[in-house]
Amino acid sequence: MKKFLSIPAILLMGLISCNSGTGNETSSDSTSTSTDTLHSAMKMEADVSLPAVPADAKVFFENLKDGQTVSSPLKVEMGVTNFSIDTAGAIKPNSGHFHILIDAGDSISSGVVVPKDSTHLHFGNAQKEATIELTPGMHKLALQVADGAHRSYGSKLATSINVNVKK
Repeated sequence: MKKFLSIPAILLMGLISCNSGTGNETSSDSTSTSTDTLHSAMKMEADVSLPAVPADAKVFFENLKDGQTVSSPLKVEMGVTNFSIDTAGAIKPNSGHFHILIDAGDSISSGVVVPKDSTHLHFGNAQKEATIELTPGMHKLALQVADGAHRSYGSKLATSINVNVKK
C-alpha cells in the first residue's frame, strides 16, 4: 500500500522539477543528485507500463538538417506527427514531451528515464522550441520523446542530426 501511495508524490515531484523552465531552455552545468535520485525512483516505482507508440508517429527537427552549419545560440524547433506533445506528469496514450540530447547518442533506450543534466535537456512544459548554447565545432543533437514520467519511447520516437557550429 505504501508503494502505491508514493507513486503520485514521486510523479508530482518530477512534474515540478521538469516544469520549472521558461519557454526557452539553455544548457547548463547544474546536475542535481536529488533529480537523479528522483528519476531513478520514478523508474523503479512506476507501475504504469510505457504507452504504445503509433506505427506512423515520427519525430523531427523542423528547422535543422543533418550536416547544417549553424551559429550559437541555436534556435531549435521540434516537431512530431501522429503524436501529442503534452506537459510532463500524467501518463497518457499517444502523448509525451521533448528532450534534446547534446552529444549523448542517438536515443535513450525505451522505458529508461531520461537523465536531467547539461547534455539531456527537458521540455516538460510541452515546449516545441528552445534556444541552446553550443561550443564551436561538430555536435550531435538527438530529439527524444518521453512519456509523462520521463521514460523514453526509445528509437521509435527519436531522431538525430549532426550540426557544425561556426566560430
